[in-house]
Amino acid sequence: MVGAFSAPNVIYILADDLGYGDLSCYGQETLQTPNLDKLAQSGMRFTSHYSGATVCAPSRYVLLTGKHNGHAGIRDNGYNSLSEDEFTLAELFKQAGYQTACIGKWGVGRPPDNNDPSRAGFDEFYGYLNMFHAHNYYPEFMIHNGAREPLRNEVPDFFEGPFDMEGRGVATKKVDYAPQLIHDQALKFISGNKENPFFLYYALNIPHANNEGGFDWSESGERTVNPNANGMAVPAHGKFAEKDWPIQEKGFARMIQHIDDWVGEIVNLVAELGLLEDTVILFSSDNGPHHEGNHDHAFFDSNGDYRGYKRDLFDGGIRVPFIVSWPGSIAAGSESDLMSGFQDMMPTMADILGIEEPDTDGISMLPELIGNSKAQVKHEFLYWEFPERDGKQGLLYLNQWKALRQGLKENKSAPVELYDITWDVAEEHDLAGTHPGLVAKLHALMMEQHEPFSEQWDLSLK
Repeated sequence: MVGAFSAPNVIYILADDLGYGDLSCYGQETLQTPNLDKLAQSGMRFTSHYSGATVCAPSRYVLLTGKHNGHAGIRDNGYNSLSEDEFTLAELFKQAGYQTACIGKWGVGRPPDNNDPSRAGFDEFYGYLNMFHAHNYYPEFMIHNGAREPLRNEVPDFFEGPFDMEGRGVATKKVDYAPQLIHDQALKFISGNKENPFFLYYALNIPHANNEGGFDWSESGERTVNPNANGMAVPAHGKFAEKDWPIQEKGFARMIQHIDDWVGEIVNLVAELGLLEDTVILFSSDNGPHHEGNHDHAFFDSNGDYRGYKRDLFDGGIRVPFIVSWPGSIAAGSESDLMSGFQDMMPTMADILGIEEPDTDGISMLPELIGNSKAQVKHEFLYWEFPERDGKQGLLYLNQWKALRQGLKENKSAPVELYDITWDVAEEHDLAGTHPGLVAKLHALMMEQHEPFSEQWDLSLK
């Protein structure tokens, strides 16, 4: 496929904690997302696309490097940060002469310093660097190209500590709504580069919760659980204000509307600039839906038919919406069940740019995108691991068999669960006992994919 296209602009839009079932084009019945539906109608909607991980930092790492969790330098929301010697998606575009920008939430490990995105190949950065700072929709500052830009909000400084959480918390004065500022910067970057090939990584921090907003806080920083506290703050609830819903769910609904409106504004701007056929627009989410800030992921059925949510390796935690629009190159209204994931973005973009694919755990999806399914290479498996909390390891094999191991922090020899997700989409029927040979094969494959990460998370230890 190399050299088949003149290089297009690329806009990759990443929502934060948006579930597979949160968009009306993926089955959402209560909330409507007309602009995202229209984006899907103009291109291809994927039904078997998976995030890089089940929480933000390792998921974004997979997106940027093409390495799955077993080979990753960041596997949880712990202390590790992006290494300077990692080759990134932004650097791929730089090789092709593109202007590159990350606008929104960086959150690739913690605690990154103010120049982390520039070292990773981004010419422009505006937004949050620290993932905890990004909890707050009304922070006291944003980071712009390595420097703080003060905002008119006020946030009590409860969180100075080992993770550099300054700015995290609950605003007592709310003036500047950061998601809107981030969106404005994204539009500005597109307009400013209409004459240049560009790559925009637009990483929203909604509908993620302000986790601290689900508590009451004392002046000394002590927190008390308050089920009525609102971790889903928005400037106004708009058309949802009169709904007989908890305030957190009104806020969530408004965030979904914001995302949809802003996607519509981006598409309209690209069209006004005459760049629609020269721009690939992609939309996805970094993991499954959250249950934080007193938002209930079940209220709008955010995980659809799938079991689990954020921090699970069941499909509810890792299967995400994925839409790709490229008028003139991708058939309008097309749909794909190709098993794919974040690790595929690097080789796909290399193929589109006509440059050599770097060594990754991904495949180029370009043949599928342009309607040449017969030429599409397919994954034998996708792999995840998640060392936080009790520790989990997962593998999806040949579009059908889902193997999971849970409780690995306590038991490195935890048994393998086995699910056939072609009919058991809720992963309720463990078939490990009836397929011992397959279980042994998948367990061996899991262990092959795991490279030791730390002494505490070395699955080869027995």
